[in-house]
Amino acid sequence: MFTGIVTDLGEILSIEDIPAGRRTRIRTAYDTDTFDIGASIACAGVCHTVTAKANSSNGNWFEVESAAETLALTTVSAWKVAQKLNLERSLTMGAELGGHLVLGHVDGVATVVKREDHPDSVYFQFEAPEEFAPFIAKKGSAALDGTSLTVNEVDGCLFSVFLIPHTLEVTTWSERREGDRINLEVDMMARYAARLAEFSKTG
Repeated sequence: MFTGIVTDLGEILSIEDIPAGRRTRIRTAYDTDTFDIGASIACAGVCHTVTAKANSSNGNWFEVESAAETLALTTVSAWKVAQKLNLERSLTMGAELGGHLVLGHVDGVATVVKREDHPDSVYFQFEAPEEFAPFIAKKGSAALDGTSLTVNEVDGCLFSVFLIPHTLEVTTWSERREGDRINLEVDMMARYAARLAEFSKTG
């Protein structure tokens, strides 16, 4: 479980194809002695399990392995060496919930269709996959590349957000441009509400 509050900008050091999928080594500012092998870390919004780690004079790093389904359903298959990634360690009991509850289970990939830079913010408009658009609501929450963001406007499959300078500074969003593909996780509360509504109709 995560909150969508990015706490580190990682950098991909290496990528290796393995029988089960793909292994990625990521440089991090995290003290890797403070989490165990098997810990969960959201990498660009995708929950991954730490399979190896080290604290090194050349920089701390950890490794994750991405299965075939993850490669097929997320942007992980397009990761490249030297690419920056939004990172978040899993939520601990009693920690401040600054964003919204995020599972790290990406629903699909949204596309940036517009970016507009303003003096005090940046406007992004996205196109969501049609099957997930109904779960995105004005003033609701969505996790985009692991960042908890408030939805500004919704029009069919299109939705928009405004990002403040701080978010641009501490995440990968300053690098995002029109045409980029973004990992999307819809608000699980919206998903459960829709499921309950479906049962109430059939009942």
